[in-house]
Amino acid sequence: MKPFSTLHYSRREAARIAAVSGLILPGLLRAGDSGSPLKLTAPLPRQVIQRTGFEPALAHDHAPGGPLLGQASLTIAGHWAGTSPARLKARAVLQEGCTGKAVDWTDLGEIAPMVGFSKSLTLPAGGWYRLETQALGSDGKVLAQASVEAVGCGEVFLISGQSYAAGANDEHLKVDDPLGRSVKYDWVEKRWTKADDPFPHVDTGGTIWPAFANMLQPLVRVPVGLTNVAVGGTASRQWLPGEALYDRFLQGGLAMGRFRAVLWQQGESDVIENTPTQTYVDRLKLIRSSLCDRWGFEPPWLLAKSTIHPTVYDRPEAENRIREAIGKLWQEPGFAPGPDTDILTGENRGGPTSRRHFSPTGQRRAGAMWFASVWGIVN
Repeated sequence: MKPFSTLHYSRREAARIAAVSGLILPGLLRAGDSGSPLKLTAPLPRQVIQRTGFEPALAHDHAPGGPLLGQASLTIAGHWAGTSPARLKARAVLQEGCTGKAVDWTDLGEIAPMVGFSKSLTLPAGGWYRLETQALGSDGKVLAQASVEAVGCGEVFLISGQSYAAGANDEHLKVDDPLGRSVKYDWVEKRWTKADDPFPHVDTGGTIWPAFANMLQPLVRVPVGLTNVAVGGTASRQWLPGEALYDRFLQGGLAMGRFRAVLWQQGESDVIENTPTQTYVDRLKLIRSSLCDRWGFEPPWLLAKSTIHPTVYDRPEAENRIREAIGKLWQEPGFAPGPDTDILTGENRGGPTSRRHFSPTGQRRAGAMWFASVWGIVN
């Protein structure tokens, strides 16, 4: 048997070790069993939390003590339906083939009967981890246990804008990672799933985001989480405070908690509406400042130059006004350059018989361009 302190087992091996060592005792129930007195409501399966403390200069394998990939405080919340107080313990078991560092059993403190609890566990960047919890009686015996499969600590992004960011492109792309460490969050249904197209609540077509994640995840070596609140055909005015889409943007961010950056791909509808350069600048600054106040922190906003729409219009002057606005915003505090996807013409765009946005080739190239922009922010 492997030393207990390594806690790095395959699922089958972990189950076998637990069974023979008495960790799974007759009559004990796991989370999800209707009769279990220990219920977990957080984290969710496949949830990714944003890491902090990442040191790019010390992220290589030969760094003293190993790569310094960061960590985060994982909220463990639930309900204890026992008849008396118990102590809650938790550990994080690193799944086979994943980067990270397991966390041994940690005492999280007392949980009171018949009320909710919220505790925290420091989770090293990486995953997937299997989170295991136990409720212990005053004699130290295990009263109940609950677990959550596939929890990660990595890089999280909030996506917004209009159709090129949403699901209006030609091909449904998929995540390449066999362990599924790139995931999307449905902020309405409160569910994390693999980040294959289509994304929830945006459109039924393909996106550029699996291609982005397929380039980012293998290099950051931690899970990647994406939430997409983009809406096709929307102008910047529709995202202003007081508008319905502002609340959508707000709620998408609140649902994730902390995230690395906002990825904004929008501009075509402002070309159609002849939005002046300074008006666009002022709107984006107001949207950002208001949302950051509500979220309680200030993630950088990466803005793409996304103004051309070949099958819909050809308006160079109006396009250049929005391109100029985005260029000005790149120089403003809190904003940063995203990709110039306007260079993706020709074979990168779908024709009149397609969904008339990015072609499959264009989707992959736009995803690669977003990776290049995000890589600079992460590092």
